[in-house]
Order: sequence, then structure tokens, then C-alpha cells
Amino acid sequence: MLRKLIALAPFFLLLAGCVGAESERSIETLSSSGARERIPIAVLKPDGAGPFPAIVVMHDCSGLGLRSSGAPNRWADELVRHGYVVAIPDSFTTRGHAGGVCTVPPQQRHADTSARSRAHDAYAALAYLRALPYVDGQRVGIMGGSHGGSTVLATMAAPSGDTEPLAHEKHGGFAAAVALYPACPPPRAGGASPVYKPIAPVLILIGEKDDWTPAEPCRTLVDAVAEAGHPLSIKIYPGALHAFDSPYPVKYVATRINQNAPGGRGATTGGDASAWAESIHDVEAFFDRYLMPLRH
Repeated sequence: MLRKLIALAPFFLLLAGCVGAESERSIETLSSSGARERIPIAVLKPDGAGPFPAIVVMHDCSGLGLRSSGAPNRWADELVRHGYVVAIPDSFTTRGHAGGVCTVPPQQRHADTSARSRAHDAYAALAYLRALPYVDGQRVGIMGGSHGGSTVLATMAAPSGDTEPLAHEKHGGFAAAVALYPACPPPRAGGASPVYKPIAPVLILIGEKDDWTPAEPCRTLVDAVAEAGHPLSIKIYPGALHAFDSPYPVKYVATRINQNAPGGRGATTGGDASAWAESIHDVEAFFDRYLMPLRH
């Protein structure tokens, strides 16, 4: 128990600076084996009784510990000030990856740290939010960056049938989503684009110079999906790198797992003041359109 508390401490410290942070909580989710488990979650809210619209923020591969990119915290500050309740589930700490999985080979990661598995965490957070008296349960969105962005795409993928995992939860699920620099599936053999149908409007925001999760596969995906009439859109920030929504200088780390790099490792990240400012406007305008209709 002491080891668990020590592992969770960075997550709680990360949230200490957030606007309107509430006490730490936990939610019940499902593991890949179907077993029930509990993971930490933080809920942040604006002043007042609500009911407020809400957004679930899924963290990236760095998790929520001492090595975290800090992106969930930064976005929570912006969104709470803008009038949203924010929930941040921790998919890694209690699964043995308090330091994140950015440099951990996939075969050495806990099975429930994949983007597809983390969709269960996202819907557990949605159910939790809908039970809170100050949340408008019909106006809940989701967003995340990198690994969290890929989780958003998996979370928003329409089920192929009623027996598919999370099929019930996806009917009447999230009302809108933003995926920041996700890993988009590449075209299939012969140039065919992968089939993707979101359950609600999804916006992808990505940097033109991203060498970790390149923009071009996402552009190809959006073109194919939009042509099919599904609500998927994209904005590419000129010159921006992976993790443009940060205050950190450009940095190349050779040990990062990167399927798009020669040898499978090495990726560049770096903040971009212009793209960060523009993305705040883009995210808030997108969510306002679908979660705060009375503003327009």
C-alpha cells in the first residue's frame, strides 16, 4: 500500500496547481481480461453549482507522474476557466507504469495501457461524470494528445455490431472529441484508406513537422472519412512539432518508441507558442459548438 501511495503522489501533485481541483477519487473500469479494477481520477470544476458541460482528458504516453509532459494539467486550466468540468483518469500508475510508457517496448507494457484498452477508462470516466450533480451528462466531450489522442480515436470509433466491446456505451456516448497529434492508421495495401466512422464529430489537431505521429496519415484518413460523409476534420499547424502544446524547447530523445523512425526509436518534441495559442482557440471553439450551443 505504501508503494502504491508513493507511486500515486506525483499524480496528485500534478493536479495541485489546477483551477478548481477537487479531492482525488477513483473509478471502476474493465481490464482487457474483463476483470473489474479501479484507477485514479481527478475532477476539476469551475466555480458555481452548474450544471456544466464536461470534458474527459486522456493523458499521453508520459502518464501523470514526475515525467509527465504536463499537457493534461495545462488543458485542464484552460478548459475549467472556459466553463468546463474536466476529468483526468490515470491509466498507467496503478498498472505499473507510473513513469509512463514512452520508452517501454509494447511487449513490455501492461495490456491495459494500449489506446484500444484505454477506451474502457474513457467510458468509465464518462459514466462517473454523468453521476455528478453539477455535470450536464448530455454535453460531455473527450480530448487527448499523442497516446491520449490515439485513445480518443479508439474511443470514438463506431462499433461494428452490438456485441463489440463498449458498443452499448458508445450509443449515446461522447458528444464531441479532439485528438491532438494521434497516431493515425496508414493507408492499406494498394492505397486504400482505412475505414473509420466516428460516433460524433472529431477534430484532429497536428503539427506539420511531427516526426513521431506524422500528419500525412491523418490527412489521408480525414479525406477518406469526410468523403464518406462522416464527421472527422483536421487542422495542421505549419512548422509545428509533436507536443506543440507545451512550453518546452525542441528536444530529440533517441529512446522514445517510434514506429515511424528508422529502427523504431527516436522522436522530436517541442512547444510552439503560435500553435499552442491557436490550438486553445480551436479546441474551445470546437467544443463550444457541440457542447455549449447556447453560446452561438
